[in-house]
Amino acid sequence: MSRIGKKPVIIPSGVKVEKKDLTLTVTGPKGTLTLAVHPKVIVNITDKEVTIDVANKENKQERALWGLFRALTQNLVDGVTKGYEKKLEVIGVGFKVATTPGKLTMALGFSHPVIVDVPKDLTIAVEKNTITVMGADKQRVGQFAAEIRELKKPEPYKGKGIKYIDEVVRRKAGKVVKVVGGGK
Repeated sequence: MSRIGKKPVIIPSGVKVEKKDLTLTVTGPKGTLTLAVHPKVIVNITDKEVTIDVANKENKQERALWGLFRALTQNLVDGVTKGYEKKLEVIGVGFKVATTPGKLTMALGFSHPVIVDVPKDLTIAVEKNTITVMGADKQRVGQFAAEIRELKKPEPYKGKGIKYIDEVVRRKAGKVVKVVGGGK
């Protein structure tokens, strides 16, 4: 039995959940999100909650789908009400970040500026050297933040690069120069 799958997803006021064929649509103040539902998953919608169930609770794959689709449904409801955000920090001498409408421009120590197109459903905010990626879809926010981080991963010697705010970069000791001999 799935402990997560058994819990109902509470629908807050101002959020509308609909199921048509194998598509679950959640509409709220921050936008509309859709989810393709697996054919083995049963979705029951009432006025105040959504419950997820599977046809065969003894099958291991179906039990896994049970908890997965309950968590994905909860993410949709949270996304259209509160939204999601990821913060990235750019560390390094001369590393700069700026935004223009639809674009993110970064100086990351390369011979050219790095320009990234921002997806239409996401919002980018830059304050000093901190980039905040915001949006309703948890997967899209996390994926775009990972793509930005991939441009210049933090290196272990000086810590330069792009890292998540809460990420800890393990630092390595540099080379140690030994003094050999000495005058006679």
